[in-house]
Amino acid sequence: MTTSITDLWHHYGRTRYATDRAVPDRFFWSWGQDDGPEANILGDLTGRCVGDLGSGAARHAAHLVVHHRPARVTAIDASPAQHAMASDLYGHLAPSLRLVNSDVTQHLHAMADTYDVLYSVFGAADFTDPHDLLPAAASALRPGGRLVFSTLAHHLGGTPAHTDVRHSDISAKTPDGRAATMRRWILQEQVWTKLLDGAGLTRTSIERLPGGTGPRAADTLLVTAFRTERPTV
Repeated sequence: MTTSITDLWHHYGRTRYATDRAVPDRFFWSWGQDDGPEANILGDLTGRCVGDLGSGAARHAAHLVVHHRPARVTAIDASPAQHAMASDLYGHLAPSLRLVNSDVTQHLHAMADTYDVLYSVFGAADFTDPHDLLPAAASALRPGGRLVFSTLAHHLGGTPAHTDVRHSDISAKTPDGRAATMRRWILQEQVWTKLLDGAGLTRTSIERLPGGTGPRAADTLLVTAFRTERPTV
């Protein structure tokens, strides 16, 4: 999601991949993966077209396919390593689950008026410039469609989120283990609201989920917005 040169997500989730191949029974939004309104905040997904933006190993997408009867969930991730893990874990859920190895923004631009619901669980909404991602998401949603994403409410360790649209550089690893950095957007609530409004998304609501204690604990912002309905004639 942050580079086309090297896969900075190569190592992410490999320990769990080796030991846990199940479709999750629950859908969590919080940083600690233990809180939030589960999939209910996405609305009734029966027969809907759903997209997971920055889906990683597609565990959330697999949960929706198995437990919520959508027409299809498309899980999009730019990382070849994450796509390969998702294919191995949940490829058997096709065609209800479609796994796409692509830059999320490019995919959305090619899918105008396609999705009823788009969501991101600490995925593309965190690691893609919101000036690029949010307008693309708005265009890919059908009128009245819903975007939901969870994102950090502050930096790990407690440093406040940014009051303007700028990224933070966070540590990462190349596939061969060398140290690297990737960009993450950690923004305050009013910044997200302004960005969503500018992208043509309205009725924004933001819920703060508490993150407990500890050096890597973090509160979560759970953000919901809608594409504007077409005016009736």
